[in-house]
Amino acid sequence: MRRKRSSLTATGIAVARGVESEKPEGERICYDPYARRFVPGWLYSTIAFFIKSGYAERRGPGVLGFLAARDRYIDDVLQGFLEAGLQQLVILGAGYDSRAYRFEKLKNGVKVFEVDHPATQADKLAKVQAVFGTIPEHVKYVPVDFNTQTLEQRLLESGYDPHLKTLFIWQGVTMYLTAEAVDHTLKFVVQCSAPGSTIVFDYLYRRALDGVQKRVEISNMRRYRFMTGEGLTFGIEEGTVEAFLKQRGFRQVRDMDANGLKQAYCTGKNAGRKVASWYGIVVAEI
Repeated sequence: MRRKRSSLTATGIAVARGVESEKPEGERICYDPYARRFVPGWLYSTIAFFIKSGYAERRGPGVLGFLAARDRYIDDVLQGFLEAGLQQLVILGAGYDSRAYRFEKLKNGVKVFEVDHPATQADKLAKVQAVFGTIPEHVKYVPVDFNTQTLEQRLLESGYDPHLKTLFIWQGVTMYLTAEAVDHTLKFVVQCSAPGSTIVFDYLYRRALDGVQKRVEISNMRRYRFMTGEGLTFGIEEGTVEAFLKQRGFRQVRDMDANGLKQAYCTGKNAGRKVASWYGIVVAEI
């Protein structure tokens, strides 16, 4: 992404989440009452128009369904950890993620860290201040410029406790990184968190990047990278993520694909909802 401005991808994802949240309770898959408030009104209305008109779905069938199901699935993972007594939460590449504000249990004794690029985080903080009237005291915001700093350095400086069981949420990030950057983050999680700590992240199947299965939205991301500073670069071969993570020190790997997401969340009035089949979501413990 551009070094001096917030992520355009994070903005688009927030709008998609906001549009889904506007639907009646029985028709929405995920719910985020703050998503809309993190995006300027004119920009929200513009992007929302393309979503509500059906244009976005035609350009990328199932992508919106995946985005909604991804948010819901990771919400459910977090809720499960909170019920089990979660001690520490780290949201990597937080963007306009609102879980730190939506989950009340995070405000009572759980150490919460939001990690992001300085430009995106500065914009996020301004919006958080506008929405809540103050910066929440229970969240520690950790800006990291990976050109000059390391994740380990900045988290430890910010009060992160490597001896606590931690949940790492890494949503909508890996596909924009290099393989080396992905490995560096996974290595940090394995080496600098307590046994039993867990990471949940989504990833792109390698076949979508290699041209085996051409996708319009992937072509668009590459075409407009000069504007956004963000392009799809990393993927994992479908069906290999368990081996991939076990080689890096993880265990008890649970992989969720499009079919699993549809069975879990595309029910009732959402029974016909498409979920893009070239993404996966994985939960792995160290």
